[in-house]
Amino acid sequence: MNNSNMKKYFLIAALLLAATANAQYILGGKIEYERKTNAHAQFDGDEWFERVKAEVPKFATYNYELVFDTARTYYKPGKEPESANRWGKGAAAENIVYTDIRAKRVTAQKAIFEAKFLVQDSARKSDWKEKGEIRTIAGHQCHKAVSIICDSVYVVAFYAEDIPVSGGPEMFGGLPGMILELAIPRLHSTWTATKVDMVTVKDTDFPIPQKGKKVTQKELMASLKDSFSDWGKSAAINSWWCIL
Repeated sequence: MNNSNMKKYFLIAALLLAATANAQYILGGKIEYERKTNAHAQFDGDEWFERVKAEVPKFATYNYELVFDTARTYYKPGKEPESANRWGKGAAAENIVYTDIRAKRVTAQKAIFEAKFLVQDSARKSDWKEKGEIRTIAGHQCHKAVSIICDSVYVVAFYAEDIPVSGGPEMFGGLPGMILELAIPRLHSTWTATKVDMVTVKDTDFPIPQKGKKVTQKELMASLKDSFSDWGKSAAINSWWCIL
């Protein structure tokens, strides 16, 4: 190899090493999400709601936090919104979800109406399909994937490969990166990351939920089936909120 080629070789090698050194992956930290629900669309067709619709804000916004490392995630309600819109609250407003990524297990504390449940089950298995679309969310390049829950409910996710942790809002995960945006059109709701902080997390940041009647997801839905039997159109919507 002559001197000219040798210089080119070392230059390319130096550039590759520099690129590798500058590549940064977030393996632990905290994410803030904003959940936005179109309350008007969610109650569209409800005769009673139509009479009060003009007095109800169109959108309901709630905040959530998720702390994570490579082994676990912990999702909980964040700071209180400035003005709460109860019409868009949904049954999942107070969910606390601990996910053991390695064991593929989830423990979720759910307050549904007047009852409290403690869901202990396998992590959700979603058949995600990549869609090729890319968008930037909270400063991170995210890839689009879609899936189905409850047999027919379409779910859209955008995940960040530079946060190589298989997690996201509520009980969603199973992608090769953290979900920074989640949309469920039939719930007229989106969860969008507004801030991602790379911080050191501690064991005390992951308190496993303890309160509520212990059930699996299947048992939870069976116990709520009778409660929703007379709810008409809103029965399905409430069921989907409960399964999150």
